Amino acid sequence: MFAAYAARTDADDPLSGLELGELPEPEAREGWSVVTVRAASLNHHDLWSLRGVGLPGERLPMILGCDAAGIDEDGNEVVLHSVIGQSGYGVRVGEPRSILTERYQGTFAEKVAVPTWNLLPKPKELSFEQAACLPTAWLTAYRMLFTNAGVRPGDTVLVQGAGGGVATALVVLGKAAGLRVWVTSRDEAKGARAVELGADAAFANGARLPERVDAVMETVGAATWSHSVKSLRPGGTIVISGATSGPNPAAELTRIFFLELKVVGSTMGTKEELAGLLSMCATTGIRPIIDSVLALGDAREAFERMEKGDLFGKLVLTP
Repeated sequence: MFAAYAARTDADDPLSGLELGELPEPEAREGWSVVTVRAASLNHHDLWSLRGVGLPGERLPMILGCDAAGIDEDGNEVVLHSVIGQSGYGVRVGEPRSILTERYQGTFAEKVAVPTWNLLPKPKELSFEQAACLPTAWLTAYRMLFTNAGVRPGDTVLVQGAGGGVATALVVLGKAAGLRVWVTSRDEAKGARAVELGADAAFANGARLPERVDAVMETVGAATWSHSVKSLRPGGTIVISGATSGPNPAAELTRIFFLELKVVGSTMGTKEELAGLLSMCATTGIRPIIDSVLALGDAREAFERMEKGDLFGKLVLTP
C-alpha cells in the first residue's frame, strides 16, 4: 500500500527522512481492527517524529500520522483515538501510553491498524476530512479548555500563537462555550483571521493587554512564556500542551509563586473526551478549520508548509 513514512530521522533536517512509497498492509490480529483511511491530518508531532523525538531508529521505517477517519472492516464510518496503551485494550498489561507512530504504524497510508477499542463512530454531520482533524489538535484544545483550565462562560482566555491547529481549535471551542477569547500572533493577517473565526481581539506577540486574563493557553513555549505569565490575573491558570519555539523559557518563578498562578500540563485527551468533542461538533455546528486538503502523494508539500508555519488551521491528506 502507498504510505508516507519516516525512513530516517534527522534533528536538523527532518524532511530529509520523509519517504513516499509502498509498504506492507497491516495484518489483522486479535482485538485490533484494520481501517481503510479516507482522510488523515498533520500535526507537529509528525515533524518531531522525523526529528527522532519519541521515535528511535530501531522502529523505522514508521508510517507517520496520528489522526484519521475511515471505514472499518464491517463498513462502519469511524474516527481513531490515537492514544494506545492508555486503556490496556489490544496491548499487553502495563504497556506505557503512547501515540500512534511512537510504537505503532500511523495513518498516512491507505490502511491503518488500531485496537478496536480505539474506534469511535463518526457523526454523520461531519465529513471524513473534518473528523480526521479532531483526534489530536482539537482533542488537545478540548481538554485544555474544558478539563484543565478551570474556566467558565464569561471568563477571558488568551491563546498564544494564532494560526496553528490547536490555536484555531481553542478559538472556535472557546467561543462556542461562551468565553471571551483573545489571541496573539506575530502575523497580523493570522490574527485577523482568528477574529473572523470568533476571537474577540488579536494582539501582537508580547503586546500589553487591556487587562489580565483568567487563563492562558500556551503551545508556543519559550518565545511567549514570559508574556503568558505576565498576562495572567492572580490565581489564574496557564495550560501548556506544547513548546514549538523551545522548551526552556525564563522561569518567572517569583511572579508564579507570589501571584499564586497555576501551571498545568495537558497532553492529548481521553477517548471519552474525544466522544464529547465529536458530539459537540455534531450538535453545535462548529467545524474544524481546514487550511488545505491534499492527496497523500503530495505529503511532502504538506510537511514543508507545516515546517514553515505556512498554514491556518489543519492540513489534511487523502489516500
